[in-house]
Amino acid sequence: MDSKVNLLMDRAENEILAAQALKRLSEEDLLKTEFNFPISTSFYSSVISHAYYSIFYCAKAYILYNNISLLLKQGQHQQVYFEFRKLVNKGVIETELLKIYEDVKGKAEVLLDILKAEKDKRTNFSYETIPQANKQPAEDSLNNAIFFISHIKALFNVSYADEKGGKEK
Repeated sequence: MDSKVNLLMDRAENEILAAQALKRLSEEDLLKTEFNFPISTSFYSSVISHAYYSIFYCAKAYILYNNISLLLKQGQHQQVYFEFRKLVNKGVIETELLKIYEDVKGKAEVLLDILKAEKDKRTNFSYETIPQANKQPAEDSLNNAIFFISHIKALFNVSYADEKGGKEK
């Protein structure tokens, strides 16, 4: 694999690690105490965001690995999504992975919509209830991202093995 693809996969894995760390920090009072955070603090919205970015970077890596050009610097999220969907439609990637991508992308977009809607109401924002309400979606997003990356890695291994005459190196 080329260095750009490797860099993107490293970023995808780092995003998973960040999501896992933030989830633990949201759930373990001892860690909150260690960092001097209020016990009510949670980072579930950030877990969803990091899970989304892990999937985005992973999908982008696979697209570049397949020699598909991404033309725009801005708007790459939509471009990566559409190119990934094309690979699914061609049968290169399982439909289930597209569903995961869409689900996590949708959760991230919902968070952005909430941010836009609440921007003017920031003084009334409830920090204790809103972040906690994201616990289950955060858990789902993290699990989906881990599943997504493991399957794309398997596709890389199959592709790499095909390139090397059937033996993975």
